[in-house]
Amino acid sequence: MATDTPHRTPHSQYALLRQRRFLPFFLTQSLGAFNDNVYRQAIIGLLFYLNVSSDDKALYANLAPALFILPYFLFSAIAGQIAEKLEKSRLIRTTTAMEIAIMSLAAVGFLTQNLVVLLIALFFTGVQSTLFGPVKYSILPAVLHSRELTGGNGLVEMGTSISILIGMIVGGLIFDVGGAQGPWIAATAIIALAVTGHLVSRAIPHVAPGAPELHVQWNPLPESIAILRLAKRQLAVRNAILGVSWFWFVGTVLTAQLPAYAELHLGGDAGLYIAALALFSIGTGIGSLLCEKLSARTVEIGLVPLGAFGISAFLLDLYFQRQGLAPLRVDSFIAFLEAPGGWRIAFDLVGIGFSSGVFVVPLFALIQSRTPGSEMSRVIAGMNIQNAAFIVLAAVLGLLAQRAFGISIPQLLLALAIANALVAVWIFTIVPEFLMRFLSWVLVRALYRLRARGIDHIPDEGAALVVCNHVSYMDALILAASIPRPVRFVMYYKIFNIPVMRWIFKTAKAIPIAGAREDPALMQRAFDEIDAALADGQIVGIFPEGALTKDGAIAPFKGGVERILERRPVPVIPMALRGMWASMWSRRDTRRGRTRLPRRLRAQVEVVAEAPLHGERVDAQMLEARVKAMRGDAA
Repeated sequence: MATDTPHRTPHSQYALLRQRRFLPFFLTQSLGAFNDNVYRQAIIGLLFYLNVSSDDKALYANLAPALFILPYFLFSAIAGQIAEKLEKSRLIRTTTAMEIAIMSLAAVGFLTQNLVVLLIALFFTGVQSTLFGPVKYSILPAVLHSRELTGGNGLVEMGTSISILIGMIVGGLIFDVGGAQGPWIAATAIIALAVTGHLVSRAIPHVAPGAPELHVQWNPLPESIAILRLAKRQLAVRNAILGVSWFWFVGTVLTAQLPAYAELHLGGDAGLYIAALALFSIGTGIGSLLCEKLSARTVEIGLVPLGAFGISAFLLDLYFQRQGLAPLRVDSFIAFLEAPGGWRIAFDLVGIGFSSGVFVVPLFALIQSRTPGSEMSRVIAGMNIQNAAFIVLAAVLGLLAQRAFGISIPQLLLALAIANALVAVWIFTIVPEFLMRFLSWVLVRALYRLRARGIDHIPDEGAALVVCNHVSYMDALILAASIPRPVRFVMYYKIFNIPVMRWIFKTAKAIPIAGAREDPALMQRAFDEIDAALADGQIVGIFPEGALTKDGAIAPFKGGVERILERRPVPVIPMALRGMWASMWSRRDTRRGRTRLPRRLRAQVEVVAEAPLHGERVDAQMLEARVKAMRGDAA
């Protein structure tokens, strides 16, 4: 993880665009995606310019995607090892230099109008993308703080989706506008973009390799199996990777249908297809960027169910828009919007893209935050192999559905909406943490306006003990929504057993505890489980007061915290909740056991954290004084 001092952490993802640790990489990635799509669309333009036969066009339509995706199966395992072993900025410069050579070969293909040369260059473009892939996502956790991962990934996804869109538009216009000069324009453009990308990549600062001692194994088959196993070792990471691959499946099916959907059901030509793709891409970019705001700058996987079911909802609505209706006949995008249902279809396309961004960005952040740095590139390479398999599967199933079974495009969208919902439910059933985080995210955002300060003091890895004042039944959820890493909360067993909340607490692996007089066996099990969690490098959260405050003041901290630290003196992070006493679920103004309704719809709540203290140098009294000072008068 990044090691910059906390006060230098930007408060907005857009601040990253002014920093050298992120901006050159962001531009390099965006230029690469832009150039790839300029190149591929220019080949299509050349086919129409040369007026080749329909058979040759069909050959390209089937062969080109296969040539581009094949290297992901062949070389991802090797690429992951290389990305793990080498210094990352050096590897990025190497891959961008490769791009110059590949685009030079492609330029020869354009100038000689040789389709075979262009397809060979396309294969090598796939090789270059395969080598760059593991670096693309493994570099982010090396240069960003944990609280910047969601925003950084959002920017990368936004930049990529917009670059792909603009690249397709520019590449498609080269031969339409350039005419006889098209081959020269295409050749010049792709080389110029490759050179620009390489020059920009030279500004990327040094990023240490993840595992410099790694011995690269060059046999792709056993290594592919090995890195796939590595990617599946952690349950949450394994299913996050499955979610990313499913995102590619859905995106492949949808984008493959857009050209025919625009022509058959929207009544437009290639221009309307580009407009539909633009709506989807813009939605993806907006959703990706808003993830940081929605997650309050944490790795919030609670957004994943929101995105998943949003995709299904908008796909379902898109199905009903044109089902059973005669195709539209329009000559412009404005005419399409003015036609019956036009605005709603546009809204659905933006909504699908928006939900896709909300779905996939937290998954990338989760993979990066929970994968050891020495394994990151190989895990990403394993993800790329699985992604490639899902893309091929999506293309084959989409083709079979329409040609073998005669399924219409709206019917295919309906099937995709249902399949997406079922897959989402399956993933969330296997890993309840996704759904648990979603429910806690909804509860916290619905009841409170949450602000967090000093959260960068939470270490990116390793054991730590979080101590905080205890004001309401929602305290654990508030802290969990603020801290980027999973926290094992120790809580009074009667709170742990509250209906509905019990499932959330249990899924979050909270540790129930009782007083020595109530249940000494449960108390001993709790201390044993706390020690085991700290020994495993986890974060444990405790409320040393032992009970909810009855008057808003902080009660004396009990000696349990000292008992924990005597056994295992890990760093201690003091935290304070401010504003919770006046909110719902505290004991203020209760009557006959009923909780007072809040004076306003959403109470302003603040979470404050201080720098870690050495576990051997603190006691309960010192921690109590620190937390009181941090809370101040904002009970």
